[in-house]
Amino acid sequence: MGKLSSLAVAAAALSVASAQTFQRLGACPDLGCVLPPDQSDFLPGQYFDLRLEVHAPVNGSEAFNDGKPDENFSVTITKEGGEAKGIAEFFGIEEAELEKWDFKWYEDLFAQDAHAPSVVNVASKIYRKIAIYEPGNYVVTLSYYGNQTTAANWVVRPLATQKKAKNVILFIGDGMTTNMITAARLLGHKSINGKYQSLLQMDQFPVVGHQMTHSIDSFITDSANSASALYTGHKSTVNAMGVYVDSSADYFDDPKVETIVELLKRTWDSAWGAVSTAFIADATPIALTSHSRSRYAYGALVDQGLNSLTNYSWTNHGGPDVWFGGGAEQFYPGSGSYEGKDYYEAFSDAGYEISLNKTSLLNLGNSSRALGIFCQSNLPVWLDRNVFTDNIQTFKNDPLGSKSPATDLPGLKEMTLKAIDILHTRGGDKGFFLMSEGASIDKQMHALDYDRALGDLLELDDTVRATVAHLKEIGELENTLILVTADHGHGFDVYGGVDTKYLSEQETDREKRKAVGTYEKSGLSQYTVPVEGVSYGTGPNFPMNWDPRYTFAQGLGANPDHREDYRVHKSPRKVVSSTPGFDEEDLFVDAADSPDGFVVNGTLSVTESAGVHSLTDVAVFAMGPCQETFGGVYGNIDVFYKMASCLGLARPDNKVPGKPGNGTEGGCGNKH
Repeated sequence: MGKLSSLAVAAAALSVASAQTFQRLGACPDLGCVLPPDQSDFLPGQYFDLRLEVHAPVNGSEAFNDGKPDENFSVTITKEGGEAKGIAEFFGIEEAELEKWDFKWYEDLFAQDAHAPSVVNVASKIYRKIAIYEPGNYVVTLSYYGNQTTAANWVVRPLATQKKAKNVILFIGDGMTTNMITAARLLGHKSINGKYQSLLQMDQFPVVGHQMTHSIDSFITDSANSASALYTGHKSTVNAMGVYVDSSADYFDDPKVETIVELLKRTWDSAWGAVSTAFIADATPIALTSHSRSRYAYGALVDQGLNSLTNYSWTNHGGPDVWFGGGAEQFYPGSGSYEGKDYYEAFSDAGYEISLNKTSLLNLGNSSRALGIFCQSNLPVWLDRNVFTDNIQTFKNDPLGSKSPATDLPGLKEMTLKAIDILHTRGGDKGFFLMSEGASIDKQMHALDYDRALGDLLELDDTVRATVAHLKEIGELENTLILVTADHGHGFDVYGGVDTKYLSEQETDREKRKAVGTYEKSGLSQYTVPVEGVSYGTGPNFPMNWDPRYTFAQGLGANPDHREDYRVHKSPRKVVSSTPGFDEEDLFVDAADSPDGFVVNGTLSVTESAGVHSLTDVAVFAMGPCQETFGGVYGNIDVFYKMASCLGLARPDNKVPGKPGNGTEGGCGNKH
């Protein structure tokens, strides 16, 4: 943990009061806290930790008991129709030791403005690495302060021990909504008289459903806890992964829940991997192995990816068989890597083949574990790698840490197909799990760079198309459940058309806005119409022209102030500090890059420089074994339970099939 300790202590007050509807602790409405909280679901045999806290606020509106927490609290668990038992008795483990600490939080914006935090003293216990094996309804009851109780109702899902899918490939278009999919289809596929002549690959999946993405402490989620819900079947808190956030100062001691790759490795010893166009320590790829309340502890999370948990032994995923993406600054030795270590060397010592560019990626063998880190930070987006290629030379993102550009870059398709070959070889009859993420759909929507976002969405769909063909070629298509979904959405939509030539030649903002046409004046897409002298060579299913005169009127519902001309941006959009006629502290997106555009007033605070996520449900496309279970509308945690059921991970005990003697050792509890 090392250098993160002081950071964790300093941030403790912020970590428990992150929403505008300020909360003492998410999922803890009373002075007694049970984590996992009320309404939690579990897979039979899934490891988790149980944290109990009793709070005694010293000041503020909740001040109680002179700030002295009840250290003699008790807790029971009751299966429906059974008798109440103490936690230690029920799980067959030793009684946990009492812990004590204090934390601070702000009750509301007025308290924050006045720098007047409330102080809370805490008495706590935590029971590590336990599991419940019998499906049913359970109630955990915490009793404290004589007559106060907090109850948590838990549901242990039905058993599912038969492995129906040999492999699972989960594609995540980060931030991808139905409206973005519709816009990308219009960009890359020709229509005649309102009828498309070709479709996206995901359009052709036989089953589509929708998942709801709310987190514990906010109905607007981020990529960390939404990915965690997809991978664990448990809700969490904004910025947290694989844990329920407690009130302690330590980023890594929060109560943990086992992820799908940890379960899959423990149960079937299958191969697994992650591919992303983001840096590999970013929330969506790293949440497969991470157990921390902070998605920003990048170096430590990379260490968890290789070595399992940061501060104590809890479970082990065996390390990925494939890890492909960006984020070199967490690997070469320096301030960005965990404790300054060389993680290229650490992975090499662990038996990984290392790849730092597209050429070496394609030359990797299929029998060894592989680490591919192709640049610093996120991979440049599809539009810059394929259309505005001069931009690649402006990046200072060499994977060995120099300020030179990384130019020999793979795309999502090359990384994914290579990952499949390695996982297919290494998994053999035991199968594999792969998560492949189109990360910059989200990142470019934040920057209001819609063309770059939709270009990456088309890249994701092109990757799905190639994956289906490749699985058929290697004889694994019928054995593989393929899912395409998102972790959350943005409030993006196309609402008309724009004559960009007319817009640029008008004098005032109000005159420029006449260039936006709606309904019968919106027209049709010109992106797929061949233009003389324009040929990007990017193949079918991508636009032939990225900068037509008549283009989309598009935007976000939650955005900062910005200028808009609706043209493709030859260089990535940037944030500037001010624009003429506005206060210097007002943040604008790309005021200099759209000089012919008009000002669009934002809906966010003037201190915000980027768009934000939205409430919208997101689609789930499914094909392969168990595809029928993914129709309808359900919570994001249900994606985990549907995958786990299809993989036969919901077991009546913790014995690994084919490995006799691997019973209840390791503190995982009795069969209840």
